[in-house]
Parts: sequence; C-alpha cells; structure tokens
Amino acid sequence: MSTPDVLVIASGENPQFKALRRLAQDNTAYRKAGRVWIEGDHLCRAALARGVKPVLAVFSASFWPLAPREWFATASKTLVLNDGLWRALSALESPAQMGFVIDLPAPAPIAPQQATVILDRVQDAGNVGSILRSASAFGFGQVIALTGTAALWSPKVLRAGMGAHFGLSLIEGAQLSDLDALELPLLVTSSHQGEYLHRAELPMPCVWALGHEGQGVCAELNQRATQAIRIAQPGGEESLNVAAAAAICLHACACRPG
Repeated sequence: MSTPDVLVIASGENPQFKALRRLAQDNTAYRKAGRVWIEGDHLCRAALARGVKPVLAVFSASFWPLAPREWFATASKTLVLNDGLWRALSALESPAQMGFVIDLPAPAPIAPQQATVILDRVQDAGNVGSILRSASAFGFGQVIALTGTAALWSPKVLRAGMGAHFGLSLIEGAQLSDLDALELPLLVTSSHQGEYLHRAELPMPCVWALGHEGQGVCAELNQRATQAIRIAQPGGEESLNVAAAAAICLHACACRPG
C-alpha cells in the first residue's frame, strides 16, 4: 500500500486550512471551489462505496495514529490538523475526527424518463437532506432543485442525506422552463385539494413536485401537474412536514401493487 503525502497543520493562518474551513462552514462555498467537504465515517464510507475517490483526506492529530488502515490510501494527499484546529473546523457537536474533500460532480443534463423529485423552494436543510434520502431509498434517482431551494451540497444537507447524495443525479438552480425536458407524469402534493393518496392510481416512474414549507408548490407547477395528491390525516393536523410527506408519497409509488 502506498504511503500518502501527509501534511501536518498547526496554524489557523495556513491557506489550506482556511480553504477547508470555508468548505466546511459556508453553505455555498462548494459552488465556487468545485469541491465538497464531507465529515465523518458514515458519509466517507458511503462515498467510497459509490466509487467516489477523495482528493484530500483530513484527520485530527489525536485520531491520525489510530485511523484504520483502510483510510490510508483513499486519497493521494492527507492533512493532519491539530485538535484545536479540528474543533474550529468541525460543525458537529461531537467532531468526527476525519473527513474527505471530494470533487463536486459535474452537472448532468435532465434525464427525461428518470423517476424524479422536484424541490420547489424547499428551504430547510434538514428537510432537503431527508427528501434526498427518501428519493434514493424509493428509486427516484434524479432530484431537480429549483432556484430558491437550500444548497444541495451544503454541510447540513449532506449530514441529513446520510450518503444519499452519492447515489443520485442532482441538478441545482433549475428554472421552471428546464422541466420541459421531463417526459413523465407530474404529481404535486397539496394539503387541501386533489385525490387522496391511498385511493389514487399512481404512475411509476413519475415526477413528484414538493413545495416550500409554508407556501407549498408554486402556481406554475400546479398548472403543469398531471395529478394533485393529498395525504389523509385522520388525526386532524393541518399539514405534514414536507420531508414526511415526501417519504409517504415516494414510498406509495415505489411499492404500489403490480
């Protein structure tokens, strides 16, 4: 096994540390850098399992001597940060002690026949990450984020996605006109109108549009819809969290009879 190029950093003024901290703490820094910071054993293993090769492996100084051998050759270059710098870098309450920098995947064209989730100005990072996780779990391999949606590769969305990013085709900053490329039925969620999910004939593959936490799906998407669907709530709540609604709807399509 080859020995990685290891650089030990002890100063917060180090340019590489500053660049890494921007990736770790600025939600949109990845767009300019073309690279993404992923922190912790789970996310890093998920990336490796999907064939992602990190450009940089980063460890805390106290963890580096104990790091499993499998991490040694994952990247051609390794940074070791003293523990104080690591605490300043990490956004986690209990820092994970290791992470990767990976290349931001090149943008892909919209696949017209791919089961898809559209995110229409979904702004909470936790909701977005949870929806990505459900999309991956239920066979919706493409996610299109319209302008106004939380940054898909931000640290908080990555943590909530739990590795789903690496199995999805993700398209950011899309406009409504870009959706003309889709060739599948479009379903929209609604709290107060449309057919009840448990009674509806659901197509698969299809496209689900999920809207802003407060405003729902925009009027333009509603006009494009093939079906409007609502979820029965016998307990009497006014509406469901968008991530919960997404999981219910995507599961219903993926597991429909026949």
